[in-house]
Amino acid sequence: MPNPFQPLQKALRTLVENAEVLPATGQAVVDMAAPDIEEIYDRITTGEASIDTIGETDARSLYRTVEPTPRSKEHYLRYFVDGSASTYFIGTLLEQGRSTPVQISQVGAAMVKREDNGRIRVEEARHKILITLERDQVSDLLWAALESALKANPRYELIDSSSDNAYADELGVHEPRPKGAHRANWHMRMLEMDLALSVAREENAWLVVDGSLGNEFENWHGAPLVGVAKTFRRDSQFKLGSGPRAKQLNLFSLLKDLQENQRTIVFPRSGEGKIVFWYVRIRPQRGLDYPLMGVVKVEMPNPDQGPVDSDLIDRISGWLIAERTVTPYGRDKRWHAHLYPVYIAERVIRARFYSKEVLRSGIRWPFQTASL
Repeated sequence: MPNPFQPLQKALRTLVENAEVLPATGQAVVDMAAPDIEEIYDRITTGEASIDTIGETDARSLYRTVEPTPRSKEHYLRYFVDGSASTYFIGTLLEQGRSTPVQISQVGAAMVKREDNGRIRVEEARHKILITLERDQVSDLLWAALESALKANPRYELIDSSSDNAYADELGVHEPRPKGAHRANWHMRMLEMDLALSVAREENAWLVVDGSLGNEFENWHGAPLVGVAKTFRRDSQFKLGSGPRAKQLNLFSLLKDLQENQRTIVFPRSGEGKIVFWYVRIRPQRGLDYPLMGVVKVEMPNPDQGPVDSDLIDRISGWLIAERTVTPYGRDKRWHAHLYPVYIAERVIRARFYSKEVLRSGIRWPFQTASL
């Protein structure tokens, strides 16, 4: 098969001809972004960790039992979006006494649609290859030459890991290689949001976005949607009630008594409360390693800012519980909180990624200078 990374050779040649390059031993090394990206994004979007108000019409109980509602009874969850990112370190660039890692990332997002007969088809998918450097460690001349080398290939993009890096900034990450991996994951998240915002859907067909909702959904009046996070911030504090009977709960005390097929009461997200959230236990604690396992956090736009209908929240929660059938145990550490169609969307985009072996054989530094 032809080398899928051939379009990058011009950019690699540009780097070698204009600066010194130290290739990565073994050609390409995987760079990971940690901690969990969903938890970081949840922290970025939710603002203050303290919540002291309730956001639904029936606030009599902290927990509500809901009935799992499969597609055969009500089929409203039809569209699902997820993304993936893989980052590889391929060398170090040395120029004018400065240095930056050179990283290649594959990022993508997919939207799938489930038909009434249960078949799932790809509605739209986007896949990009990023070449990432620290812009402030590269001369203007070399950066412009790189942009020119990649201009003819819209699937390839030059990325600066030293700026506009929300994940790394949130964590205070300063090491260049982790920053590059975080930058790629942020790019993936933006592809997910773009799919959710731009792809036309059937009227009354709900969309499930993997992870927390960005602030761009605060004034959302389009087709209905929810964000479902498999992992989420753990420093949230909940003040319930007032006076001597008021209760102060942290996230762990809130969720430890949440039973299978139950949801918590709804809370408005900090700020103006234009997004509300609640937690749903989709798997029993029995057999799981940790009390927060088997729980998902659900977010929904609420642009009018009034209390949301409790019966609607019950229905949405029942739809989500019925999606828990996938158990990719051993293939994903988040298996306990996966929803089947979201898992399929992730597999769709990962199937479009080139394997590590193809990447290692396709990306080389063939144009080494004499100094190397």
